[in-house]
Amino acid sequence: MPIVVNLDVMMAKRKMSLNELSEKVGLTLSNLSILKTGKAKAIRFSTLEAICGALECQPGDILEFVE
Repeated sequence: MPIVVNLDVMMAKRKMSLNELSEKVGLTLSNLSILKTGKAKAIRFSTLEAICGALECQPGDILEFVE
């Protein structure tokens, strides 16, 4: 899969747990877990915006293209 999700890296840098991010973003733990493990097939811009807002980062900090 050429798109790598670095959500766990950003969460570690911000010292934020999955539970805390879930509360701030308004997503279920299971949906965040699917995204964090890279099993998600898509992500809405509104979800990406909320995650970036909560983690104070840019979308490129979370999503990476790897050939």
